[in-house]
Amino acid sequence: MRKLHWGLVATGGIAKAFAQGVQHSRLGTLAAVGSRSSEQARAFAAQFDIPNAHGSYEELLADPEVEAVYISTPHPFHAEWIVKAAEAGKHVLCEKPIALNHPEAMAAAEAARKHDILLMEAFMVRCHPFIETLKDLIRDKVIGDVRLIQATFSFHGAFHPEGRLFNNALGGGGILDVGCYTATLSRLIAGTALGLPYASPVKVCGAGAFIETGVDGWAAATLEFPGGILAQLSAGVQLAQDNGVTIFGSGGRIRVPDCWVPAREGGRLNLFVQPAGKEEQEITVETKEWLYGLEADAFARALFAGSRSVPEMPIDDTLDNMLTLDRWREAVGLVYESEKRAQSRASISRIEANEAEMSSAATGRLTISS
Repeated sequence: MRKLHWGLVATGGIAKAFAQGVQHSRLGTLAAVGSRSSEQARAFAAQFDIPNAHGSYEELLADPEVEAVYISTPHPFHAEWIVKAAEAGKHVLCEKPIALNHPEAMAAAEAARKHDILLMEAFMVRCHPFIETLKDLIRDKVIGDVRLIQATFSFHGAFHPEGRLFNNALGGGGILDVGCYTATLSRLIAGTALGLPYASPVKVCGAGAFIETGVDGWAAATLEFPGGILAQLSAGVQLAQDNGVTIFGSGGRIRVPDCWVPAREGGRLNLFVQPAGKEEQEITVETKEWLYGLEADAFARALFAGSRSVPEMPIDDTLDNMLTLDRWREAVGLVYESEKRAQSRASISRIEANEAEMSSAATGRLTISS
């Protein structure tokens, strides 16, 4: 059986989870790992029996044994390494969110198109079989017409100002770290109810609480979709909440508690369905597959089929989700310092371009008059 040869860009905790998933996948094998430190790369390689260890990401991208890369750097660096991987001819599975903002995500997607590589955002939850069960329940109108979706992913992390979850320079805060999950699943549910692959909100409202590093400790949003479907989203890295998704319809409700990292090493996930006027029913979805292995195999299947989009997480869906997150942050008033600097540079460039144009026009008039 053909297997996809993976290279890992970065060696953090999520890279370890993905490496374990690939080891338990059907269609993948670990070929190489890259780190900013040769020592860290060698230690990671030894832990997961990876044949090639590289002391830089550039070396990893130059490795001819690597067909596809999994990028798990902090998300402000995602777009940069997606572009570099695409230029190196490597297919890319990039950890969520795919970029810091929608313009960066667009640049990453364009690089993938230009260099004809497969690009997927790593929402492993979208690859779990409970998703299809949930979509079938909605399509069959078991709870009638979907009217309200409540999705919460929030926890209270130990505060470390320089840590990824809280550091402004690393794109910290609840919206981008875990709010992205609530957005992608609510958009999928609303889309399914409307007979579409996903739905784009026509209106996004939000509020958030800032912590001392200038990022959102916890935040909430209300999304309005066509057909009168609403979604209430809540996310946080400094507030423990009841996590999961509840879907209210005209004829009942569906609850999926603790669904964001379902059965990480295989196992069961329970959905609770309660049609109006009836007892709540429990539906069990069970799989022996490891969660991150399901993600790796979804990517490999699409690639081996010659596709440049993965059905479980299409790139157009990713771009729309990123735009939704931008609108949520805009409603909250969250702009990262790096974005402010980029906006400032762009303004300076526009001013310089206008001044050059005015100077050229003035020179032209003088030349004509002489």
